[in-house]
Amino acid sequence: MSDVIEHAVAAMNEKLDGSGFEGTAKFVIEDEGAIMLDSDGARAADDEAEVTMTADAETFRAILDGELNPTAAFMGGRLKIDGDMGAAMRLGSVLS
Repeated sequence: MSDVIEHAVAAMNEKLDGSGFEGTAKFVIEDEGAIMLDSDGARAADDEAEVTMTADAETFRAILDGELNPTAAFMGGRLKIDGDMGAAMRLGSVLS
């Protein structure tokens, strides 16, 4: 597992604060790997999900650090979303 993925999994689990995520979501960090979110929290994996979000490592880090709003990243073309937009919106509130 890359350092970027390892850091992202830890940061996402901290944001979830043990509550998990209702549904399934996957983050693909270009050239690094994928992270799955579900009721158990975040983990490094590349499984099927209701929604898949793809971004480069810099964009993903800025979202996790609170420097970039996920909606702004999507509207600016820095974050791609494929699948259930409702799940993406629920996830946006978790990441903010």
